[in-house]
Amino acid sequence: MLSLPDGDLSSPGPSPADGDHLGLRAAALAYIEARHWDILPGTSVVRADGSWRCSCTNIACEALGAHPAHRDWQKQITAQPSRVHGWWQDHPEAAILLPTGRTFDVIDVPEQAGCLALARLERAGAAMGPVAATPTRRLYFFVLPGAKPKVPEMLMRAGWGRAELDLKCYGDKDYVVAPPSRMGTGGHVQWARPPGESNRWLPEAAELIPTLAYACGRERF
Repeated sequence: MLSLPDGDLSSPGPSPADGDHLGLRAAALAYIEARHWDILPGTSVVRADGSWRCSCTNIACEALGAHPAHRDWQKQITAQPSRVHGWWQDHPEAAILLPTGRTFDVIDVPEQAGCLALARLERAGAAMGPVAATPTRRLYFFVLPGAKPKVPEMLMRAGWGRAELDLKCYGDKDYVVAPPSRMGTGGHVQWARPPGESNRWLPEAAELIPTLAYACGRERF
C-alpha cells in the first residue's frame, strides 16, 4: 500500500471564504510561483442525474476531469497568476494540468511497480524528483525534459527493449493531471513525494529507467 506524506507544496491552504474550497487555485498558484512551472486549465468532474460526468459535456468522455478545458489547449498554457485567479474563480473544481516537455517529462508506471522502484531508488540514495500518485493506481516520476524520445533506447540498453512493459513517458505536447485535482470517480491525485527544496533539481530519466523497467518487468512476468 502506498504511504502518502502529509506535506505538500508550501502554499496557502483551501480558503472556503474566497471560493477555493478544494485548494486548487492555491495549488495552481504555488506551481507557478514556487516551482516556476507552467499550468493548464482542465475540465472537472461533476455530479449530474445521479452519476459522475465530465464538465466537457461529452457523455462518453473516458477522461473525466483529466483533459484540457479548451480545444486549443496548447495556447492556454500559462504562468500568469492573473489567469489562474480568473479561471479558478469561475471554475473552482477544474483540474490542474501540467504540460510536459517543458520544465519536466513524466514517467508513468503502475502503482505497485512504482512503489517497488521508489523503495529501491531511495535505498540506493538516488536523486529523486517529485512523484505523484493517481486514483487510477499509477505513479508519475518527474524527470528532466527531453526524456520521451530517448526512453526506447534506454530500455534497450537496460535489457528491456523487447519486453512489453507498462511504462509510459509524457513529453512534448503531452500533459499530466496534478495534485490535488480530482481524476475520474476514484478520488484525487496526491503527492507521494511532494515538490520541495530537496528535489528542485530533477534527475535524468536514464538514472531511473533501469530500476523502473525492472520493477515493471517483475509485475509483467
